[in-house]
Amino acid sequence: MNSIKLILLCSLIGVSTAFSQTNMNNQTEPVMTFQNVKTQSVNVEGTEFFYRILGENKPGLPIIFLNHLSATLDECDPRIIDGLAAEHQIICFDNRGMGATKGTTPLTIAEMTDDTIAFIKALGYDKVDLFGFSLGGFIVQEILLQEPQLVRRAILAGTGPAGGEGISKLPSVTYKDIFKGYLTFRDSKHYLFFNKNENGHKAAKDYLSRLKERKEDRVEKMRIKSLNNQLKAIRAYGLQSPQDLSVIKHPVLIVNGEHDKMVPSSNSTALKNRIPNSEIILYKDAGHGSIFQYHEDFVKRALEFLG
Repeated sequence: MNSIKLILLCSLIGVSTAFSQTNMNNQTEPVMTFQNVKTQSVNVEGTEFFYRILGENKPGLPIIFLNHLSATLDECDPRIIDGLAAEHQIICFDNRGMGATKGTTPLTIAEMTDDTIAFIKALGYDKVDLFGFSLGGFIVQEILLQEPQLVRRAILAGTGPAGGEGISKLPSVTYKDIFKGYLTFRDSKHYLFFNKNENGHKAAKDYLSRLKERKEDRVEKMRIKSLNNQLKAIRAYGLQSPQDLSVIKHPVLIVNGEHDKMVPSSNSTALKNRIPNSEIILYKDAGHGSIFQYHEDFVKRALEFLG
């Protein structure tokens, strides 16, 4: 009788152990999103550039995302980054002098372009897709002109060409809404990126809330000197002579809202007319931040374009 009990006990222990092992094997890693992906760094000609990469195991070329004026890693819209990372690896980084990346913020778009090219090559890539929003779109155009072999496809959102309409006035528009934000206790992007109506206010609230989702490992906020340097670079870019964009042969997706107050929407139409292999999306009832207001539709159409 005791032998039978011993056999049963051993069997139960074996089953229990096997069950526990199965549970352990079935445990899954936390889902990696832009909210929790780790921050990494790479040395770029003596300066540590900080970046985050999502969808690292996805096949194909990476998307390099170049963000807007004053932006740090924490100001990448997680809905857009997560959405694109569903099918592609995407890399966001802090420009020189911004966020976690040290150094002095460049005073020209050309210098920012040199930094971006060096960053891409420091990561070991010889071809990428580019996605530039606003200031980032200026840099993307420069890369397409200077190092066309480095790029497969490009997305230009809320941006315009060198010497484009109203671009040299962007600093004054920005300072005005920064001051307005200070007086109303609101983030200036509420006024700069979105229309002054019910839809715009809702989109601004949702977007700014998304930017706060990441709770840990956040980077240093924008510094005033860095903002001023970027604004000087943008003004100079707006005063430049127009460039010959007809030499750009890459597929290019151009996106904006119909009422962009920072980089007037006419610049998006100008890009479409001057870049031969381009297509355009203009969102109704939207401003500079149209891709944030219509993030679901934008991600879908961007994935189709990059596909």
